[in-house]
Amino acid sequence: MVDPLATLARDLDRIGDSVRADLGESDRAYITGVITAQRRLELAARALLLGARFAPAAAVGTALLALSKVLENMEIGHNVLHGQWDWMNDPAIHSSVWEWDAASTSASWKHSHNFQHHFYTNVLGRDRDLGYSAMRVEPEQSWHPVYLAQPVYFFLMAVVFEWAIAVYDLELDAVGRGEKSRGDARVEVLALLRKARGQLLKDYVLFPLLSGRRGARRALAGNVAANLVRNLWVHTIVFCGHIPEGAETFTEEQRRGETRGGWYRRQLLGSCNLEGSRLFHLLTGNLSFQIEHHLFPDLPSNRYAEIAPQVRAVCARHGLPYTSGRLGRQYRSVYRQVLRLAFPGG
Repeated sequence: MVDPLATLARDLDRIGDSVRADLGESDRAYITGVITAQRRLELAARALLLGARFAPAAAVGTALLALSKVLENMEIGHNVLHGQWDWMNDPAIHSSVWEWDAASTSASWKHSHNFQHHFYTNVLGRDRDLGYSAMRVEPEQSWHPVYLAQPVYFFLMAVVFEWAIAVYDLELDAVGRGEKSRGDARVEVLALLRKARGQLLKDYVLFPLLSGRRGARRALAGNVAANLVRNLWVHTIVFCGHIPEGAETFTEEQRRGETRGGWYRRQLLGSCNLEGSRLFHLLTGNLSFQIEHHLFPDLPSNRYAEIAPQVRAVCARHGLPYTSGRLGRQYRSVYRQVLRLAFPGG
């Protein structure tokens, strides 16, 4: 008797292997081009904010800085740290050395995201990204009166998203449970403090000071606004990846003994895509192809659009859903979930 999960694994392995065998100069040119464009955007933004004597220049500088931070975080940092470009053996664009413009250290983020989230995707109690232990996003989660406030603190979390994730990824709660040593926690806390000091000094002290007394206030406001836009955008895209209606969650018992085909199936059922233009996909870091990203987190993000029709066809052959929708619809679905599950039951 043919095992349908084994067949699913073969079909999807074939897609991934074909892309890996085809990686080459066009892919290299893509990522180096995006990095160059992002750095030029940031340079132009910093120059405008440094010399911002008038509101229009400051507004343009702020917009360019926000755009450069979104690109750096989503299409560059997230994907480089996934090891998507390690095949190039470029010492400057490698997951082992890359440090991104975000509060989280690359080491702590790679453990919490690349391993815990991608290995235990949507497994209740194991996937720490599923609601970040602050949100009740599934009826199976025990209700607590604090969740009555989650329709409000959902938005507050978005404002400080990079800092909230940086602290959350330390897993300080594991120290109290005896699952993490105080020594390891201390090393990680000190690393975060060093990273945070650099981030705060760069955006909120150094560049405003370089703008002089007359321009310091505008430069500071521009940096605050750019980081806020980046946080709101990342929060939006992240929450639309695994929580909208149609995304499924799983128990540890369901995951135990999982085959490769079973792992693929869980990624398909637990992930949701976003539909939009090429520019939209670029600004999401191609996480708008969340299904393809979870099936093949090591594949370069510029290839997700190419393989999406193939993945959709595999889903159709195997009778599996391929959940996808426009950003507005998916975001409304997420917030309905957050609102509904703020109350007991759900």
